[in-house]
Amino acid sequence: MKEIQRSESSPDVQERPDATPPELPRGARVIKAGLCAMVVLCMVASVVHVLLLFLHVAPANTVSKRYGSQVNAWVFPFFEQNWRLFAPDPESVNRQILARSAHTDADGSFEVSPWFDLTAVDGSAVEHHVFPSHTAQNMLRRAWSGYVDSHGGDDTARTERAVMMRTYLTNIAADRLTARQGDTFDFVQLRVVTLPVAVPGSGAGTRPPKPSENRLLPWWKVTRHAE
Repeated sequence: MKEIQRSESSPDVQERPDATPPELPRGARVIKAGLCAMVVLCMVASVVHVLLLFLHVAPANTVSKRYGSQVNAWVFPFFEQNWRLFAPDPESVNRQILARSAHTDADGSFEVSPWFDLTAVDGSAVEHHVFPSHTAQNMLRRAWSGYVDSHGGDDTARTERAVMMRTYLTNIAADRLTARQGDTFDFVQLRVVTLPVAVPGSGAGTRPPKPSENRLLPWWKVTRHAE
């Protein structure tokens, strides 16, 4: 049996201990913990969101009745669910929503601005963009639909949802008037003109359709804008 001798010039062969991963710097550990916390938070929020939407669209039950106000506060107005994808209900009228503002001077005088066509701004945003945003198409229209659904033909808010939809519609009008005018105002007012959809073809004629409704809403107090 031959004996293999190690040369004096060869390096010593030692057993390598179990390698342990290097400890991360403190900043990296903080970032990693933060990312993990964000992932967990997003997962919890997603589960809660799906659960609340399920309670909203599901038939009335004990849970949805008990927590109905919390469910509605989360769903409306941004996550409202309906079945129009399966049973579409196309509009049979066109609505023109106009707004104006008013400012009370120190001497008590009441200055009123001209009417501003909010619907025309939305129409221009859709027509002159290749990929118009969903917000430009539907924010104002859905806000008005929510207002009508919660108020009916009366402009008195009798429920929390009616107050919320009125505030939502008021804020949209106030923000757009601020962007256009740039001056201060204390009140806003809306006017909604409802026009029937014109008959296609030669039977439509050249005369514009007569308004089927011209609804003037009351003046609403807003937080002073554009100061």
